[in-house]
Amino acid sequence: MPEIEEREMKSRLFSTFALLLFLHLCLFAQRTNQAYWAYIDQYKGIAIEQMHKYRIPASITLAQGLLESGAGRSTLATKANNHFGIKVSGNWTGPYVLRNDDAPNEKFRKYNNARESYEDHSRFLQGRRYQGLFQLKITDYRGWARGLKAAGYATSPSYAESLIRIIEMYNLYQFDNGSYKQDRKKTTAVLPATNTKSSFFQTHTLYAHNKNYFIIVEIGDNMATISKETGISLKKLYQYNDLPLDYAPTQGDLIYLKKKQKCASKQFKKNPIHIVEVNQSLFDISQLYGIRLKSLYKMNGFDPSHEIKPGDILRIR
Repeated sequence: MPEIEEREMKSRLFSTFALLLFLHLCLFAQRTNQAYWAYIDQYKGIAIEQMHKYRIPASITLAQGLLESGAGRSTLATKANNHFGIKVSGNWTGPYVLRNDDAPNEKFRKYNNARESYEDHSRFLQGRRYQGLFQLKITDYRGWARGLKAAGYATSPSYAESLIRIIEMYNLYQFDNGSYKQDRKKTTAVLPATNTKSSFFQTHTLYAHNKNYFIIVEIGDNMATISKETGISLKKLYQYNDLPLDYAPTQGDLIYLKKKQKCASKQFKKNPIHIVEVNQSLFDISQLYGIRLKSLYKMNGFDPSHEIKPGDILRIR
């Protein structure tokens, strides 16, 4: 019996690894780096506005934007402000660009700015084929992701799971409560020595993640400024983020404000692994999931000299 159970367990683990590897290969150029967080920080407000106006979860809108536009770096996004890959169809009489997709020289809608793209995406989802989605709760991002795939929004067999993985990896579901503005009472509870009315917290959102909080570094920030504005000692900021004392943060970096956890959050209980991306370090992964770097090494049996490579499978819980 023990041998049978062991074989079954190995089989289940292999199936999980194989599935996630497949999803990883199908993701549209997803990179766990600053570009994703910078995109989220830039467009979260528009996604929430669209949610209030059209009842589409902000997490779904952001995840689709990230996936379809490669965090705003795709040619369609940079040349046509098209963040959702919407083609010319129906009554569209606006400008367009030609791109090779399912067929050569297909017509894609062109917008004056990203806000127009977000608005058109919301209107696009008002079509008859997507009406069943609006029977779901605004917080049911899994139902929305699978419903979009079932309704034919995308042809990729892994589209729904890709959206779900992005939402959970980047904690996008926190925006489905309809607000992102600084909660001063919460901030004061987390950072009692902080002046929540300072200009710093007018430009920096306090994000909740894995029983912790972080801010995203903006241009002009440095560790001394962050320390002063948050009321956390400079030494602790470096310790909390597994950073050397001479580290200078750059735009898009995550800076945690409390000691990180020993493993990833419960959202990853069923799939407790991460597949290493190109140009991704163990430090990057520890910041992404809010895990102590030392714990990540220990979970995977690594010593400090271990080097990871793209495609490696790591445990995060």
